[in-house]
Amino acid sequence: MLRVEEARASYGIKRADQFPAFSLGAFGIRTRLPANGLTGQPLILTEYDVGLSELAWEVDFWGRVHSLKEAALESYLATDEARRGATISLIEQVANGYLSLRELDERLALAQQTVVSREESFRIFKRRFEVGSISKLDLTQVETLLAQAQALNAQLEQERAGQAHALALLIGVPIDLAPAVDDFDDRAVLYELRGGLPSDLLNNRPDIMAAEHQLKASSANVGAARAAFFPRVTLTGSIGTTSAGLDGLFEGGSRSWTFLPSISLPIFDGGRNSANLDLARVRDNLAVANYEKTVQAAFRDVSDALSSRQWLTEQVRIQRATLATQTERARLAKLRYDNGAAAFLEVLDAQRDLLSAQQLLVQARRALLSSRVSLYAALGGGAQEATIPSEESAPINSASH
Repeated sequence: MLRVEEARASYGIKRADQFPAFSLGAFGIRTRLPANGLTGQPLILTEYDVGLSELAWEVDFWGRVHSLKEAALESYLATDEARRGATISLIEQVANGYLSLRELDERLALAQQTVVSREESFRIFKRRFEVGSISKLDLTQVETLLAQAQALNAQLEQERAGQAHALALLIGVPIDLAPAVDDFDDRAVLYELRGGLPSDLLNNRPDIMAAEHQLKASSANVGAARAAFFPRVTLTGSIGTTSAGLDGLFEGGSRSWTFLPSISLPIFDGGRNSANLDLARVRDNLAVANYEKTVQAAFRDVSDALSSRQWLTEQVRIQRATLATQTERARLAKLRYDNGAAAFLEVLDAQRDLLSAQQLLVQARRALLSSRVSLYAALGGGAQEATIPSEESAPINSASH
């Protein structure tokens, strides 16, 4: 925001150069002249002056001042787009930070439920071991499952604390980041993207608009550098009253004025103007290259976000199927063990894989939601004028709601 204010002030300075600058001044002067051959006496002269003056206003015949003003304006607009880009980036970071926090909440809830379940299993198996119905090996395997869940719980607690601190830093104000107790509804986060949207939406991206303004500023600087080869016309003048005494300063006949037009044409400057023009042209070419690069990067960002959405949707589907399979496997392994048809090691592997599948599904769901946030940012943060989406079709900017 301060960079924007700086650029706006700089633009105001360049814009002011287009207009004459008037100043009101008053002065008095008292001068002693030595004796000369005519009077033989020293002279003391007194003069008072009040006037309105203009200080060297350049008549912009060749557009030099106008080009500098346009360059400053485009630089200001580019800076403002950079500010908007920083805002969208912050929105993206906060949204992803929140999604990561909710992911850890769900994973932590699953881990805590697993710890409670395995603590109960360990209590039962310990009682069975005490009465001699199971071996020490079975008891240690159950204890291993419990330790695994407890370690994961502690790890997730640490990760959640760090994520909460990072989110609080992004927001900048104290907020309630207590663990969520309700289930996370994926559909309530972001609307799906409509099909058939034009690529012109990328014109809303702040980086593209900033690169465009920088390109215009560079072109304006070329015009200013070219105008430096032409004559420069300046006008200087003043109007006021002059008198030898204060009492006659505003009497009739005391009016005075000065008008001083000047014109200067560069003849020899050691190649300075030519070098300035070459520099401006090179910077203009760099701005063109930067604009092309920015547009190409924008298309890549959108393509990456769209492909991520497609393949992460497939990953979520696969992980849901995997979780269902692992749940059934764990149930069957426990049933086989209870009936004496399998060793507890089979139950151990099934329970470990089940917990891993639960965690991976939550992570995949969060990654899918983050890809939607990335797509929102890649498309420039939504339309400039937000509209409330209907149930039949949700526009791009619905994420801002």
